[in-house]
Amino acid sequence: MKLDILAFGAHPDDVELGCGATVAKEVANGKKVGVVDLTRGELGTRGTAKTRDQEANDASKILGLSIRENLGFADGFFINDKAHQLEIIKMIRKYRPEIVLCNAIDDRHIDHGKGSKLVSDACFLSGLIKIETKLEGKHQEKWRPKQVYHYIQWKSLEPDFVLDVSGHIETKMQAVKAYKTQFYDPNNKDPETPITSKNFIDSIDYRARELGRLVGVDHAEGFTVERYATVNSLFDLK
Repeated sequence: MKLDILAFGAHPDDVELGCGATVAKEVANGKKVGVVDLTRGELGTRGTAKTRDQEANDASKILGLSIRENLGFADGFFINDKAHQLEIIKMIRKYRPEIVLCNAIDDRHIDHGKGSKLVSDACFLSGLIKIETKLEGKHQEKWRPKQVYHYIQWKSLEPDFVLDVSGHIETKMQAVKAYKTQFYDPNNKDPETPITSKNFIDSIDYRARELGRLVGVDHAEGFTVERYATVNSLFDLK
């Protein structure tokens, strides 16, 4: 299956939190979108790898994803090396996306910045014909996405562009809340974490509102880019 967009996250829920409304909007626009999670989030204070698997499946249905896969890298300990790059290259060549979305370039959780660079490097290497990969015994053709965009997570990084996601924030919130073990629940007696507070779950909406306010829409999500985006006319910019 060829995808229009392939979004990577270091953990299940990264994509939902970072660009869930963008994914929901593009799916509503008829685009085929998939997600590849690098780890199962097994080091998370709350929940287990098994519960995260089920939560990710539930969130995928809410977002309308075409596919979702998990590479099973070691949460907290994966590195940017040849072995990990090759596994991501296989996914890029398998789904041949036009656009790749990946983790924030800098963030509180060490896996986010690592995952960002790992996926970005793999996107470049995937376009080199002399790097050979096989999937299910079949040789894969080279493929390089046209664009790599990084969503924004915990830190309030300055976006290079924002996407109007008005009308899709509720779908994002439903997808985020599908991760029932991870976020605000006054009845949960497990240890608190920075993402289990009510302030954090509320921030998902008010941060999108703030970005939207700055560009004159209800909600927006921000991204950083690796190279200049090109437009044909000044009138293409809003």
